[in-house]
Amino acid sequence: MASTIQVEVVSAEESVFSGVASFVVLPGESGELGIYPKHTPLITRIKPGSIRIQSAESGEDTLIFVAGGVLEVQPGVVTVLADTAIRSKDLDEAQALEAQKRAEDALRSATDKQEIATVEAELATLAAQLAAIKKLRKN
Repeated sequence: MASTIQVEVVSAEESVFSGVASFVVLPGESGELGIYPKHTPLITRIKPGSIRIQSAESGEDTLIFVAGGVLEVQPGVVTVLADTAIRSKDLDEAQALEAQKRAEDALRSATDKQEIATVEAELATLAAQLAAIKKLRKN
């Protein structure tokens, strides 16, 4: 039997994924991270982007968009605590583009540094979500 790792992806609202994987790729704070079974224990922040989970049973990939959060790797378990997590099949490009347009309008009218920083963070998340949607179309 091939080596496997349990993967849990949880958002503030719900458990988005729970299953056994042979490989996980996600957007770490300093770049893309690849996690195999028996990985060294690790805790790090993750950036907005796509998590790719390769199923140990079928070999198929599950893609999940996250808007940031925390990754914890233990010898047999990978846990992602995400601010927001959306399965790829639930991503809506039209909705994301509309939200991006609203955020760009808000940025143009923003006056103080805090408001500008908040809107820029929202735009970065939306850009990552749209990139995830484009990535899914290629697969």
